[in-house]
Amino acid sequence: MERRKLNEAEVENLLPESSGWKFDDDRLERKFTFDNFAEALAFVNKVGEIAEAADHHPDIKFGWGYAKIETTTHDRDGVTDLDIELTRKIDAIS
Repeated sequence: MERRKLNEAEVENLLPESSGWKFDDDRLERKFTFDNFAEALAFVNKVGEIAEAADHHPDIKFGWGYAKIETTTHDRDGVTDLDIELTRKIDAIS
């Protein structure tokens, strides 16, 4: 992957509107909802495994019934193909 910072039009072209991810302030973010804390924690642990395997780590905030994921490529100051790929992998487990 080339890790080139993508502009807003490129990001929107690569992410379908139905995915639930929002592009804001040079990052992608999405909130996932669950029935309880245990389900949110299990999801976060799966996201952690994906992130470790990709060596690309999102910011995660979670609590009872939710997990909020934010991803950006810090050394490019914005969204790159790494972030797009990570969102696709996360969507596959949600």
